[in-house]
Amino acid sequence: MAKEMKKVIPIPEGVNISYEKRLFTATGGKGTNSKSLWYPGITITVSDSEVVVDSASTRKQQKAMVGTISSHIANLMKGVADGYEYRLKVVYAHFPMQLKVEGDKLMISNFLGEKNPRSAKIIGDTKVKTSSDEVVVTGINKEDVGQTASNIEQVTRIKRFDPRVFQDGVYIVEKS
Repeated sequence: MAKEMKKVIPIPEGVNISYEKRLFTATGGKGTNSKSLWYPGITITVSDSEVVVDSASTRKQQKAMVGTISSHIANLMKGVADGYEYRLKVVYAHFPMQLKVEGDKLMISNFLGEKNPRSAKIIGDTKVKTSSDEVVVTGINKEDVGQTASNIEQVTRIKRFDPRVFQDGVYIVEKS
């Protein structure tokens, strides 16, 4: 009945992997991405062509963590090989919004005619490009890119008005 749980993740072409002292590092054409990965009872083995995440225990929690760690590893490798890109659509009816990047913040001016600009934090090494009707968020770390896109979307949430009438905001329309 005791079945061994094992996930095998193939290493893509052009990606180098190292795992030392609980730090998993992936290096590829887009850059270097690293994350601390460790859980009791789970072993991570790196060979030339694949990464193996394994657990001797058959408990439900161990099985879940094997899947979680293997997903993190796959995301790190995909990020340095291809990168991540989120596209957001700028929607307004009456007051045209102005968007500009200032350091590690995206400033959104004239949202619903407000006098004070709203700011969304840009996480990590994520790049944000703005145009009149679109925002493109790119980077090699899936968590940072997703959190930055979410910050931009959340900062333009409408609280005082009926969202069925006032549909202004910046919304995620595509993830790739």
